[in-house]
Order: sequence, then structure tokens, then C-alpha cells
Amino acid sequence: MPIPARPAALALTLVLTLAATGCGAEVSPDTREGAGAARTSDGHYPVTVENCGERRTFESAPRRVVTNDVGITEIMFALGLEDHMAGYVMPDDKGDLTGVPWKDGYRKTAWLSKGRINKELVLDARADLVFAGWNYGFSEGEGFTPDALRRVGVDSYLLSESCRNGQGKARGVMAPLDALYTDLRNLGKIFDVEDRADALVTSFREQVAEAQAKAPRGADRPRVFLYDSGEDKPLTSGAYAGPHDIITKAGGDHVMKDLEDSWTTVGWETVVARDPEVIVINDYGDTTAEQKRRFLESYPPLANVSAVRNGRIVVLDYVDLVESPRNPAAVGLLAEELRRPGS
Repeated sequence: MPIPARPAALALTLVLTLAATGCGAEVSPDTREGAGAARTSDGHYPVTVENCGERRTFESAPRRVVTNDVGITEIMFALGLEDHMAGYVMPDDKGDLTGVPWKDGYRKTAWLSKGRINKELVLDARADLVFAGWNYGFSEGEGFTPDALRRVGVDSYLLSESCRNGQGKARGVMAPLDALYTDLRNLGKIFDVEDRADALVTSFREQVAEAQAKAPRGADRPRVFLYDSGEDKPLTSGAYAGPHDIITKAGGDHVMKDLEDSWTTVGWETVVARDPEVIVINDYGDTTAEQKRRFLESYPPLANVSAVRNGRIVVLDYVDLVESPRNPAAVGLLAEELRRPGS
């Protein structure tokens, strides 16, 4: 996905039902005194999870986690794990963070930087684990990788949406919502909050199922294209980024479902040939959603594309569309838009 710099204000009202679940339960006491801490007396540890194809064993729950970007940070908050965090890194263009169900997490947790995450910041925070992802903070070009952290004694957990699939730097090894559920369950196990993780997954599945029950079906399903950014070539979602599941489960036919990658660029000629009936704008960064809309409506090659011709352009926020606990609600929001007359 875009190397995060990101959302403006929420473009659609976001209603989530998990505030109490995400923040209300108590976090299990952590007994770790350092990297070589002994097992806890309840026998939960050590635990082993599979993360992006690698089996990882934890002798105790990390105590000083640094997260990168809004979706990743809110996964931790949804699980009630702010007491296990040293802080988070994200730009300040996130909209009203006090209005989200996890506002207490933002209030309690240090905002370490509004710039890029890096090794020096992590070491200054005395982090024992970094929760980030490929192109969600981790980058060979920046020299910030799990291997680089391992060499200085810091562990890492990779966002499952960002897992590389073995084809160069292409990303994606599972359906997007499965990636969210996988991370919730893995982190539930790592931090000994499995009941809380299971409750979130159950609630999210119910939320998605409820939206699907009301979503367009069959011939009524409109063709949908996700527009992230870019004028020469659009950055969009393939089959392994959040928008694929959000579009599909909301009752849309994702026109880029054959792209075996997460976030990637395509040519405008491909978009024109697939003639989307609805375009979803990803709202984030320095270019506003309205500026993106004006570009789409004025770009000559798109003049005869159905979505542009009929004015069927929808806006969702960045955090709705990258892997985050807001994804299930985004399915409902988009399903409602696709059910509107003319949509």
C-alpha cells in the first residue's frame, strides 16, 4: 500500500460496535523482566505462532511494542494492549482520533513520531517488538527491516496483509479479512488475551455477515474500482489488499480481483477496459478526496467510464481500507452506498 502518509477526516460516518470489547477487558499481568524472562506461572508461555510463513516463539508477552501506522496501532488498541506499548508512529493527518472506539488507547499511548519509523526511534523507545509491515514501515530501501532489528535485539511482528508471497516484492498470502483475523488471533496468543481476540473476530464476522445479507447480488452487483492515488498510473488494490474483501462482501464486483498482489499500480487503459460502475476513493495524504474526485472527473481517458459518466464515486478513509479493525464496518458502509438508487 502507499508507504503510509495518510488519512484525512472520515468521509463516511463510521459506526463500530466494539468499543467495550476492545478496551474494556483487563490485560493479563505481564511478568517479563527482559528478553530472557522465565515462563509465567500459569503455563501459557512459551507460545508459537506463524507470521508470514515463519514460526515464531515468544517466551513472554512483549512489554514495549512500537507500532507503525494507524491500522496497525488500532489493532493493538482493539485488543486492549496499550499497556504493552512504548508508543506509535504515524503522521498527524488522521482525522478526529478522539471519535474512534479506541480513543482511550490514543490518550494513554505515546505518539513517538509524525515521520517515518526508523531504528534509532525504536532503540530510543527501548522497544522489545515492532509491529509494522512491508511498505507499512519496513523497507529494504530505508534499511529498516525485521533482520536489521533482530541484529540489535528487537523482535518484530509483520502485518499479515503485507506478507510477501515469494514473487519478488509482491504481497499477499491470504484473503484480506482473513489477514485481519489471523493477526488478531496471533496477537491474542502472544499477549495472552485469546478470549478477547476470539470475541473480536466473532463480532467482526457477524458484522460482515449482516452487511452481506443486505448487499447487492447477482446481476445487481456493480463493477467497482479502488482509486488510491496517482495520475500517470493509478495505485489500486489487488486481491490481497483490504479493499478486495470490502468491495466483494459489500456486494461489488472488484474489477482488479485478478491482480495477485496487495497494493499495486495498473495502467489507465486497464481501468477503461474494465469500465467500473463505481469508483471508491481512498482518502488520505496531501491530495484531498475532493481533489482526487476532480481529477477523475476531468481526466479525458476516463470520460466514458460508467462511474465517471454517472457520478458514482464513493469516498472511504485510508484506515477503513488498509488492514485494521475498521474493515468490517467499512463493508457495511460501502454496502449501503452500493444499495443507493443508481448505485
